[in-house]
Amino acid sequence: MQITPMVDEGLGNAAWLVDLGDGRLLVVDPSRDVASYEAWAEQRDRRFAFSAETHLHADFVSGSRALASAGATVLSPAASRLGFGHRGLDDGDEVDLGGLRLRALATPGHAPEHMAYLLVDGEQPLALFSGGSLLVGSVARTDLVSPEQTEELARAAYRSLHDRLVGLPDDLTVYPTHGAGSFCSAPAGNDRATTIGREHTTNPLLRAADEDAFVAALLGGLGTYPPYFGRLRDINRRGPRVYARPPGLRQLTVAETRMRVEAGADLIDVRPVRDFAAGHVPGALSIPLRPEFPTWLGWLVAEGRDLVFVVGEGQDRTELARQCLKVGYEELAGELAGGSDAWAASGLKTEHIELIGPGSLGVNTVLDVRQASEREVGHIPGSLHVELGSLAERTGDLPPGPITLMCGHGERAMSGASLLSRAGGRQLAVLVGGPAEWAHATGSRLALGP
Repeated sequence: MQITPMVDEGLGNAAWLVDLGDGRLLVVDPSRDVASYEAWAEQRDRRFAFSAETHLHADFVSGSRALASAGATVLSPAASRLGFGHRGLDDGDEVDLGGLRLRALATPGHAPEHMAYLLVDGEQPLALFSGGSLLVGSVARTDLVSPEQTEELARAAYRSLHDRLVGLPDDLTVYPTHGAGSFCSAPAGNDRATTIGREHTTNPLLRAADEDAFVAALLGGLGTYPPYFGRLRDINRRGPRVYARPPGLRQLTVAETRMRVEAGADLIDVRPVRDFAAGHVPGALSIPLRPEFPTWLGWLVAEGRDLVFVVGEGQDRTELARQCLKVGYEELAGELAGGSDAWAASGLKTEHIELIGPGSLGVNTVLDVRQASEREVGHIPGSLHVELGSLAERTGDLPPGPITLMCGHGERAMSGASLLSRAGGRQLAVLVGGPAEWAHATGSRLALGP
């Protein structure tokens, strides 16, 4: 038996491929983009036998239906009520994997229907696939279903941990779905797996004095999350559309692009920050194509809108389509043929945004668009703070004068600048680098706290 993580660095999740040793594979919590799993299986002459879902995911579209089309049996909590073929499991149910068995453990908390899966050989536990019920150093958030159920689910998470999981052997390896970079509340760090014993000694939530202390600590540490989390559970319950291959992007003329934007399409410029800064179509939203692209697409762009893209030279259109599909964006209308150069060549105006170095802030208002948790560990003194995900709703709260936006590197700051540019009326710039670069360039100390 071999267990291999297939990590989505941008969304902070890991699917686990379990080689059952007889040519068959079990996949736990697959993402919609199953191409990397298929390549892995083909290289090793393996076939998909099972695809197990720990819960209805809110942060990515599931790949179980795609794997079912390749012959896998989908295993899911019965309470998920999936709308496509599957085997529903209740607490204590076991699935014969051909020598090994997969035992379902009801672990509500991160989701009401949540199951963890214990892989056993006879009565010997081999691995725990914990989903969001136990993470490396944390527990997944419980506020994704409804505000009314948040505390109730937090208390359920405490009982799931203490009644079902922490009594397992200390040397048992735990394979969570959510990891570093996930907005489902995984802490920073590179470890994707852990052990029961390690979590006993290092996980602050497991060391909480009692249930009330656990709930206070869990809920007190929750940050914001993208609005698309509110709709993916239903998409995963119904079953997403299965694509034989990601859709291509139709080439749109300047006139067609203008027509679509005027009809309500969103124009998304996925080029690197410096290219966007040098010249872009007015009103375009900058979301650079990188691993974090789907999170910010889902955070900044309303659902149901047609999407038209400005793509740079050498950027992978297939990867762009895959990133969109992973978070449920399927209205891919096309791309502006020739990009912003074609726009300018047609006689239409382009805009630019100034990039400035960390030692050149001057008297500009500095707007920090990072998450609150990032800002608390160090920020430029006197800077304003509005998280990028809230910026479109807070433009009226900002001063009218010149504003320099900053984040950790520049990508989110440029997204924020493009949002403010849409609103008009401000002189904007983007800081190249983040707080550490500013402190180094100026010899100044960062402020701590909010």
